[in-house]
Amino acid sequence: MTTQRKIFNEIRELPEFRKEFKALSKRFKSLPEDFETFKKSQLKAFHKLRVDNKGTVRISNIGIDYPIIYKVKKFACRALKGRGANSGIRVIYAYYPDNDIIEFIEIYFKGDKESENRSRILRYCAQ
Repeated sequence: MTTQRKIFNEIRELPEFRKEFKALSKRFKSLPEDFETFKKSQLKAFHKLRVDNKGTVRISNIGIDYPIIYKVKKFACRALKGRGANSGIRVIYAYYPDNDIIEFIEIYFKGDKESENRSRILRYCAQ
């Protein structure tokens, strides 16, 4: 019997993220499974294997040095057929390299809104 090792020490989600995820999951039925695949492959590749697919970028112009805030622009969502990794789903998360923790802050569909909620990011990081 094989045991699956944890990729990160902890993966957390803000309550606002959970609410947005639930709403998007109703529209895009494959999102829950696609999100698990994203965590196991793309997040692991970027942070653990240092593989940069140019789809995860650091948000550096908001005055926050720690935690490191990232925006995922390449997120493959099968429910958005024919768009591949450029599905339009955006994921904002914080990475705490000292503790190896990922915390998801926001998820949205680019067709619904243009960019991330910077006030939420700042409010979250001020805690």
